[in-house]
Amino acid sequence: MPHALLVSGSLGQGHDVMARACADSLEARGWTTATVDAMALLGERAGAAGEAVFRRLLDLPGVYDAFHFSALRPGARIALAADAAARRRLVPALRALLDEQRPALVVSVFATATSAVNQLLAPDRGWGRWRGRGDGRGPRPGPEPAFRHMVLCTDVTPHRLWVQPGTDLFLVTSEVAACAVRRYRPDAAVAVLPAPLREPFYHPPGRAEARAELGVPPTARCVLLMSGSWGLGPLARTAAQLSDAGPHVLAVAGSNRELERRLHRAARHRPNLHPFGYTDRIPALMAAADLVVTSSGDTCSEARALGRRLLLLDVVQGHGRDNLQHELELGHADVASARPAEVVRNALAALTRPAPPPSPGATPTAWRTGFTAALRQVGLAGAEPAAAAGEPGDPATTP
Repeated sequence: MPHALLVSGSLGQGHDVMARACADSLEARGWTTATVDAMALLGERAGAAGEAVFRRLLDLPGVYDAFHFSALRPGARIALAADAAARRRLVPALRALLDEQRPALVVSVFATATSAVNQLLAPDRGWGRWRGRGDGRGPRPGPEPAFRHMVLCTDVTPHRLWVQPGTDLFLVTSEVAACAVRRYRPDAAVAVLPAPLREPFYHPPGRAEARAELGVPPTARCVLLMSGSWGLGPLARTAAQLSDAGPHVLAVAGSNRELERRLHRAARHRPNLHPFGYTDRIPALMAAADLVVTSSGDTCSEARALGRRLLLLDVVQGHGRDNLQHELELGHADVASARPAEVVRNALAALTRPAPPPSPGATPTAWRTGFTAALRQVGLAGAEPAAAAGEPGDPATTP
């Protein structure tokens, strides 16, 4: 039974969502999978320090913009040095995992992992040479690589650290992103796929069912307010002011415990404010809402899958600003700063506009068919057991 190793990263939840989508598709085809957190592989201190630095950069207006656009985007010396420092820690940890698991495929969904994985593919200094030392750990390397390496990035403009030599195939979700990859590797193999969704979004509850479950009146205006798993921006004040303006507000704090406490305090005297912490009920919350107010990211694809209009909060610097502009270009979206009064004004206006139709690509078949084609492109479409080799609608199995 073929095995895949997925390398994610615990900066926010988006990387884990993408890893889970790949794992689901592989497991449906008879593969076994394992997912590891690159931040944890860096070591407890280094991983915690890396997250703290990233959070601090986001907290300081303009600082992460400067680092992203002047260092990460062009691949400046400081960005490459940071990547090399992380690689020195990741390579030994990944080598041990590869020796233990012997995957046929590695999928990187976190930029910090890509160069470390590719270094282990190099036959003259990576896993291939290490495997072939004649110590019983595996056969000597031949002309074929030890495993195939795919990179999945849902950013509209992958920066330089995403694009490393040695990657077999880059999976992106727009033609703009494909051009961004080829900026660094003109000969890169790139596949454009629909953005994968968490499985419940392919089969969400109906609007009436979701509202009954959440206590939202059938004819009330309803807004879902969230800003990533970290709860970026002044969401508690925004939730209070928005609910005071009349709509029911479903406010999600994510993993931000302090924000969750503030939301509960704000909801004490506001029956139309419904606070949530970290929750797996987002499909129901989104189904109940008329409008989704959120930062740019994978939540946007989920909202479009359900046919919900977007109001985007300009709170994520760097790649977040690129993603925001792309979402605006896709339509059925507006933008606001994180200032509560501006969010309220824009949300009330957005509630008067018609809802978009559900995204036509938001089906499990669209993603799985594209992912199957990607496996075929790197020579692995035939690696799964015969009983699981195809799914209805897959080009590989349709006569």
